[in-house]
Amino acid sequence: MKITNIREITQPIKSDIRNAYIDFSKMTLSLVAVVTDVIRDGKPVIGYGFNSNGRYGQGGLIRERFAPRILEAAPESLIDASGNNLDAHKVWAAMMTNEKPGGHGERSVAVGTIDMAVWDAVAKIAGKPLYQLLAERYGTGTPNRKVFVYAAGGYYYPGKDDAKLMAEMRSYLDRGYSVVKMKIGGASLADDCRRIEAVLGMLAPGQQLAVDANGRFDLKTAVEYAKALSQYSLFWYEEAGDPLDYALQAELAPHYAGPMATGENLFSMQDARNLIRYGGMRPDRDWLQFDCALSYGLVEYLRTLDMVRDHGWSPTRCIPHGGHQMSLAIAAGLGLGGNESYPDLFQPYGGFPDGVKVVDGYVTLPELPGIGFEGKADLYAVMKELAA
Repeated sequence: MKITNIREITQPIKSDIRNAYIDFSKMTLSLVAVVTDVIRDGKPVIGYGFNSNGRYGQGGLIRERFAPRILEAAPESLIDASGNNLDAHKVWAAMMTNEKPGGHGERSVAVGTIDMAVWDAVAKIAGKPLYQLLAERYGTGTPNRKVFVYAAGGYYYPGKDDAKLMAEMRSYLDRGYSVVKMKIGGASLADDCRRIEAVLGMLAPGQQLAVDANGRFDLKTAVEYAKALSQYSLFWYEEAGDPLDYALQAELAPHYAGPMATGENLFSMQDARNLIRYGGMRPDRDWLQFDCALSYGLVEYLRTLDMVRDHGWSPTRCIPHGGHQMSLAIAAGLGLGGNESYPDLFQPYGGFPDGVKVVDGYVTLPELPGIGFEGKADLYAVMKELAA
């Protein structure tokens, strides 16, 4: 049993939208196929992975450093104790050979992309959905296939007025979401408050709005927004300041009693631990958004969850960024609080397998081997092309 090839292609996910910090008109991602010599139904088992939106494709790092290390490793060194499957932890260790601690920037995205594909292959070789495999190995043994999801959108783009913002949010609510999210910080505080009030005015009982500043604010502006947002009952106030400015996050907390969320741009267990230690986050109300696809993959995410528990947090306070099926499987298998969703953006990489519907803010995962990419026709078409 061995990995015979690792293929990567950098693809555009162009979208004429922007948040408070960046536009997505030139955004790319890496799509990876990990090919094995294990045969199922007459075909080699292939695991697939890709990196989340917001970070560019990692083709150079994947092709020059991380894929060669796996392919150069002795095949038996990557097999688990049973001898019947790959060991994702050993594959991860091979990727990180000769890498110094720290410096978690873009390499964490490259490793996370390959790691996703490896776990997809591992679950397929086992003949199980990844969420089932994770529940058996690291959870309670029984996954919760019903997972909370919220609809992320509300981006800025030319000509988008309040009516168009409300129509967008209405479309998410009509599709079964109970929580919707919109961007702030790309306009003035007064304009953002007007936009927020427009959306709040259309919500029914049981429906909520979250807002996301994408790390745009300095402390003074973050506090000004916090005071203004305090008049609303928001699901959360997300990433007010620079992701690594833990002091800003800690100083902001006394000014905002409602839930806050951050963590999507922290790319290692150590950075996540620093947020917990120094960021003033409150385990009774705040949310952690670490995204395995950007932060060295599931192998590292398991370490992050152990750290979270050691510091008195529940995994139910974790709702990962990214809107991809990998985090959805982790949420179901390991008991996270839910997952982000982009109903109309970053396709075909976001979303759910075909036929999966959002009902009262939740989706029920189908029983598909691996992560379940094969159940999403538009995405699997792109993946098959790479594998071929």
